[in-house]
Amino acid sequence: MIKKVEMDLGGGKVLSLETGRMAREAGGAVVVRLGDTMVLAAAVASEVPRENVDFFPLIVDFEEKLYAVGKIPGGFFKREGRPTEMAILTARRVDRPIRPLFPKGYRNDVQIVITPLSVDQDNPPDILAIIGASAALSISDIPFQGPIAAARVAKVGDKFLIDPTMSEMQDSDMDLVVAGTSEAILMVECGSDEASESDILKAIKEAHKKIKDIIKLQQKLVKEAGRPKKEIQLYKPHEKIEKYVKEKYAEKIRAAMYIADKNKQMDEIDKIKEEIGQGIKEGKDEELQKLAEEYPFDLNNVMGEIEKEIVRKMILEDRKRPDGRGFSDIREIACEVGVLPRAHGSAIFTRGQTQVLTVATLGALGEEQRLEGLSPEESKRYMHHYNFPAFSVGEVRPMRGPGRREIGHGALAERGLLPVVPSEDKFPYTVRLVSEVLASNGSTSMASTCGSTLALMDAGVKIKDPVAGISIGLVKEDKKEVLLTDIQGIEDHLGDMDFKVAGTKNGITAIQVDIKIDGLSFDLIEKALNQAKESRLFILQKMQEALSTPREELSPYAPRVIGMQIDPSKIGLVIGPGGKTIKKIVEETGAQIDIEDDGRVFITATEVEGAKKAQNIIENLTYEPKVGDVFLGKVMRIMPFGAFVEIVPGKEGLVHISQISQRRIAKVEDVLKIGDEAIVKLVE
Repeated sequence: MIKKVEMDLGGGKVLSLETGRMAREAGGAVVVRLGDTMVLAAAVASEVPRENVDFFPLIVDFEEKLYAVGKIPGGFFKREGRPTEMAILTARRVDRPIRPLFPKGYRNDVQIVITPLSVDQDNPPDILAIIGASAALSISDIPFQGPIAAARVAKVGDKFLIDPTMSEMQDSDMDLVVAGTSEAILMVECGSDEASESDILKAIKEAHKKIKDIIKLQQKLVKEAGRPKKEIQLYKPHEKIEKYVKEKYAEKIRAAMYIADKNKQMDEIDKIKEEIGQGIKEGKDEELQKLAEEYPFDLNNVMGEIEKEIVRKMILEDRKRPDGRGFSDIREIACEVGVLPRAHGSAIFTRGQTQVLTVATLGALGEEQRLEGLSPEESKRYMHHYNFPAFSVGEVRPMRGPGRREIGHGALAERGLLPVVPSEDKFPYTVRLVSEVLASNGSTSMASTCGSTLALMDAGVKIKDPVAGISIGLVKEDKKEVLLTDIQGIEDHLGDMDFKVAGTKNGITAIQVDIKIDGLSFDLIEKALNQAKESRLFILQKMQEALSTPREELSPYAPRVIGMQIDPSKIGLVIGPGGKTIKKIVEETGAQIDIEDDGRVFITATEVEGAKKAQNIIENLTYEPKVGDVFLGKVMRIMPFGAFVEIVPGKEGLVHISQISQRRIAKVEDVLKIGDEAIVKLVE
């Protein structure tokens, strides 16, 4: 039976949720519509828990379909392939706010598949994807403790716009996405042009008003079409295993957790694990031995819970961090620039045991990334890629392509620096940053942001201002809460929040908030923003001690770009039939030539001489001769009545036989031959 609910968003926009028409076999399926954008969200859970896992197996897929925007995919197969970067980022954006709202110990596989069916150019599908996922879970029998909703906020001038259109976003200084319940905030993601902390907080509050309205709409749909939640089996470690570990090894684990050095602490924990396993194996309790074999993850999970309890108690009650720092202290920072001799720009940023190498590479505009997806954006000239090899945490793992985490961290660092990268008009280059995590103990994405700033400055890119990033953590139980600056790995793993903020001395450029609890208050968010600002300014000071301003000159190994403007009607002359002319120029000069539709030409070459030679050829090709101009021309053809002289490439003029010499000549060949150079003047 089809059920549909609607709400008026104002300005002629109507948000609707519909169930019962599509995907009826799913546990819950909802079509969300706003304008001509329609998104199908379908949620399914397995009937039984997955065995022998120590995590909640949730999968969120955002399946981009180009038919939604009336496009046919490129390539040989003409069908969608692996997810685009935007699809992965959207899936992560859906995953993060819903994951904390499943019961602890729930081990059933849950999959949410979100398919954009129709996308207009005013209403992006990502916000609808979050709303749809929540609505599908809420009407299903899956034990989801929602609903939640999301809203986007733009800032144009002094005005905040809720759920702006794509055209309104073009003029916005802020792109803020907020997700939450009726009571609290679950996720914040932001890219902004140096926004103030107060503006960010105001925007979050405005978004939350809209979130509450959309949640009421979902509750209405649940009332009409919701199914009773099923009885579920939640994972708990076996009581006997739990009792054995706690009674015999809790104190040893406690002592290990008070070791400040990460590597020594991990070594000690590994020894205790080995000791527990050996103790059970060599002991006389056969039942315990069988249980340990039957439930192999229980030992690790019990140890994990003990570690969590100890660290959280250490912070909340002993007022001490695992490495001995104060709550607002930042680990020791070291910055190095120019570490790779042939790279265009490079830097190593080290904070405690976290170390990231970032390398900047400059290229021609023609090397920009081409995009094929639902977004109207077709290319981008600034890219940031993030790599997290296994050796950075002392592990062995096959080297494969980037996962969702790598893509997400790269996008966050990219978003953080985008507002300070010079525009194409001022800096006609494609810019690629690659951050290689060399060692990890928390907050590698923010270390990548800091390293990227230094690498760009080392490359001579005139960024508007340096950008630094910091992560603020949280440990919260009942009314006790502690914010932690510059969280290390164990505080991230056992804590409740990872609040990443990047920005300049003037304001915030990027935010990403991930939490593991059921929400954040506005007061807590305000405190985190202010704590992050203080830390960011300190880190910027440290970075500027290594390199205070961008280098005056580009690296000698970076390409040189010459920009010029030609008459758009003469673009065909430069390209030539079938690209013949431009190919010849490239072969002769070694330069790469990119021509825009408005007549802008960008010539890129590793040697300045090659670029200037290409510029000269193009100037000659597009030159419009004027009467009175004098040229050193070349005789191309001889006729009985005169000689044809090429004055610029592709343009010839006739010198009549009567004008070739001051004396009367019988034949042109008496004075000129093919290939001769002659000074000529344009007379008509």
